[in-house]
Amino acid sequence: MDRFRTAGNVAIVALIAAAVFLLPGGGRAASTFEGVLLVGFGVGFGYLGLRMYREYRVTLHGLGDRHRAALYASLATVAFVVIGQKRMWDTSLGELAWFVLVALAVYGLLVVYRRWRSY
Repeated sequence: MDRFRTAGNVAIVALIAAAVFLLPGGGRAASTFEGVLLVGFGVGFGYLGLRMYREYRVTLHGLGDRHRAALYASLATVAFVVIGQKRMWDTSLGELAWFVLVALAVYGLLVVYRRWRSY
């Protein structure tokens, strides 16, 4: 039974792909659907961040201002390099900057982690 279920799922995906490719305006519908999915993921990540902040608020404030700022700066840097990766990799200087920013973000997260584990 599982074989038929998997085959049915593959057939559904193939049918949707054929509709997007063959129907007029299918590419626009796919782009719209992609935009809706990206907004949904963004809202989901925002909600996850809010939940994590509320759950670990005491721990975050226990880190101290300096380490909390390092944590937020590192997370913002990670978001920046993930979003800008495609454009930064267009030039070799941008690629070098991307790797430097990733290394700084990882270092900042490690400093905060070591501080958190020191208690």
